[in-house]
Amino acid sequence: MPLKVGVVGVNGIGKHHSECHANDPLAKLVAVCDVIKQRADETAEKHKVKAYYRLKDMLDAHPDLDIVDVATGGSENGGWHFEPAMEAMRAGKHVLVEKPISNDINEARQMVAYAQEKDLYLGCNLNHYFTEPAAKAKALMDSGKIGEQIFCLHRMGFVGGEFNYGGASTSPNVAGFPYFHVKAFLAHPFSIMRYFCGDIKDIQAFMGRPSFRKKADDVMVSINSIHVRFVNDSIGYLFSQRGDATMGLGGWWSIEVGGTKGTFCIENCVEKLTFTAAPGAPGAADPANLVLGKAPEPEVTNTGVTDFGLTFPSRIHAFLEDVTNKVPKHKLRASGRDALATLEYTFAAIESYEQGGILVRPAPLPQLRRDPSVA
Repeated sequence: MPLKVGVVGVNGIGKHHSECHANDPLAKLVAVCDVIKQRADETAEKHKVKAYYRLKDMLDAHPDLDIVDVATGGSENGGWHFEPAMEAMRAGKHVLVEKPISNDINEARQMVAYAQEKDLYLGCNLNHYFTEPAAKAKALMDSGKIGEQIFCLHRMGFVGGEFNYGGASTSPNVAGFPYFHVKAFLAHPFSIMRYFCGDIKDIQAFMGRPSFRKKADDVMVSINSIHVRFVNDSIGYLFSQRGDATMGLGGWWSIEVGGTKGTFCIENCVEKLTFTAAPGAPGAADPANLVLGKAPEPEVTNTGVTDFGLTFPSRIHAFLEDVTNKVPKHKLRASGRDALATLEYTFAAIESYEQGGILVRPAPLPQLRRDPSVA
């Protein structure tokens, strides 16, 4: 039987979420809610469901809801996730929340703790690794073809530059918030780095903004250079920017993970995976035949997919699948705890930047409770 879903916040991303639930066989979209009446009415009319303008009214009218999908916005894109997510969980509903889980670290910690206390599923839309290239890359790692991890390099940023800069944003959710980009953006790159390489134990960050933003009195800290060390002692580097430049190699999104037996690189998130086996690996180049500047021939997989938007139905389907199958809470994919990890790293990066690039250790994550009946 499909899970009954209500979506809260249907401006932009929330419309995508509503569409995904409406088209997924594991879900039955029954209601949408938004404080702006027109938004709620238009989305409800499109999907032939009920519209509400307060979450309480939606919960009262549909006590049999299984899931509340929280796609509200607020300051820094995460400023209004806490209240609806907590209200839904108090009503006993599983929750999927848009990223970042919150723009306030203490609120995020409370959300994760409360979901655990209530024994509810709390997931987050960390959709960047619900892709074919990511699945193939993870399979390479699980099969031992990467070996001991040595490095992780991740770059992510909108295509842009000074010619298409439109000035400081006047949106009330963005204007005047120096860390809007950092909080709204870094959840994705940190989530994919952690997905492949595990928890991060040390962070050092340098950040800034280009001169054209400074001249426009744009306070957004839009350029982020972050050096990390993972718990497994491999090292990583993250570069992000918000349309301040146009990146070449790897496109707008790339991640490269290298180990003692091989290296993979994903380009443009959904499009391309390249695997290069280390010299001497089975079927790889003979080390004796390699000279300086010559690399082994890579294996390249082009998926034929170019639409990044397809990550939304893939990720949302995974949440619906996990809830339907009643997977143990600690096995939930892209969980609230996973989202909290990305926010802990984000706040550690901000602290490092504000302290002149000092080394910062992120706050520890809450202990992962495991179902004792599950091996």
